[in-house]
Amino acid sequence: MPVPLLDLKAQHAAIRDDVVAAMMRVVDDQTFILGRPVEELEADVATLSKTKHAIGCASGTDALLLALRALDIGRGDEVITTPFTFFATAGTIHNVGATPVFADIDPRTFNLDPAAAAAARTTRSKAVVPVDLFGQMAPLELVREAVGLPVIEDAAQSIGARRHVCGEWVMAGQIATIGTFSFFPSKNLGGYGDGGMMVTNDDALAERLRRLRVHGGAKQYFHDEVGYNSRLDTLQAAVLHAKLPHLAGWSAARRRNAAHYDAGFADVPEVATPVVLPESESIYNQYTIRVPRRDALQAHLKARGIGSNVYYPLPMHLQPCFAYLGCKEGQFPEAERAAQEVLSLPVYPELTTAQLDEVIAAVRGFYGR
Repeated sequence: MPVPLLDLKAQHAAIRDDVVAAMMRVVDDQTFILGRPVEELEADVATLSKTKHAIGCASGTDALLLALRALDIGRGDEVITTPFTFFATAGTIHNVGATPVFADIDPRTFNLDPAAAAAARTTRSKAVVPVDLFGQMAPLELVREAVGLPVIEDAAQSIGARRHVCGEWVMAGQIATIGTFSFFPSKNLGGYGDGGMMVTNDDALAERLRRLRVHGGAKQYFHDEVGYNSRLDTLQAAVLHAKLPHLAGWSAARRRNAAHYDAGFADVPEVATPVVLPESESIYNQYTIRVPRRDALQAHLKARGIGSNVYYPLPMHLQPCFAYLGCKEGQFPEAERAAQEVLSLPVYPELTTAQLDEVIAAVRGFYGR
C-alpha cells in the first residue's frame, strides 16, 4: 500500500471544522495584521515553552534572523553552529553580516557537540546556535556551560519537546537566551503557510524583537532602528491557535509510531534507529535511521510507494555558497558521515499500524531480513 512521507490532508480532515471556523472569524473581523489571534497564540506558546514572552513573526527563518539582530550580532562577529542542519540556521548568520563557524555533531543524536562548540570559540564569537534536530532538544545547558555565550535555540523542529535538567523538565525554548520556532506546514505544529515565533525570558530582548518585526518601531511611523516586515499573519495565527490543543496528542502519536518502528527494526543490524537520550523526550518531527546503501534503500522504498527523504544530503560547510569559509571535506567527519547514512521515514500521527508494518517490511526486505 502507498505510504506517503507526510499526509497533511489526513490531519486537516480531522480538524477542518475548527480551523475553518477560526479562519472565518478573522475574515469577518477583517483584522489581518497582528490581530487578536496572534496575541492569543503568543500567550499560549509562552505558556507551553515556560517563558515570559513569545513574539510571532513571518517564518522560522525570520525568527533566527531577528534573534541574531536583537543580540547585536553583525559584521566582524562569529556565531558557532552545527553543519548538519537546514540551511536557514547558517544562512541567517551570514545574512546579518556575521560569519558562521561550524562545530561537529554528536553522532548519536545529530545535535551540536558541546565540546566541539567550545573548541570553536574565538575572541570574535558572539553567540552559539544549537539546533534541536528531528525533534530532540540539544543539550542547551551543556552548550551554554561549555561555550559561555548567549544561546539562540533553533527549535524549529521541537516545539513541545523537553529535556530533564537539574531535576526538572525544561521545555524547548525555555532556557535559551532566545528560542525560535517554525510553523512551516510539515512541522508538528504547522500552519497553512509560513510562520514563526521567538520566545525569551528577557524583557528587554522581547521589547526589541517586537520592534524589529515591524520595521524597528514600537509606534507606527516612528522608527528607533531599521527593522523588518516580519509579522505573523493573523490567518496563520488563527489556524495555529486552533491546532495547538492537538499538539500534545499528535506528538504522543509520533512517539508511539517511533516505538513501533524501533521494535520492528530491533533485529536488523543494518538499521540504526534514532537514539533518544534518557534525559530527553523527543517529539519526532522526523524518524531518522542510519543505514548502509542509503540511496539504494530509498529507491527500493520509492518503487513500493513509500515516502522517505534525506535530511540533509550535504552539510553546511560543504555548500558552495559557504566556500568562502575555507572549510574542507573531512573537517567535520560526524556531520559528513551522517549526511551519507541518514534516511527519514514516515512518522506522522495519522499512520495506521498496517502502514507502519508496510514500511518495516520494505526496509527489512531490502536487507534480506
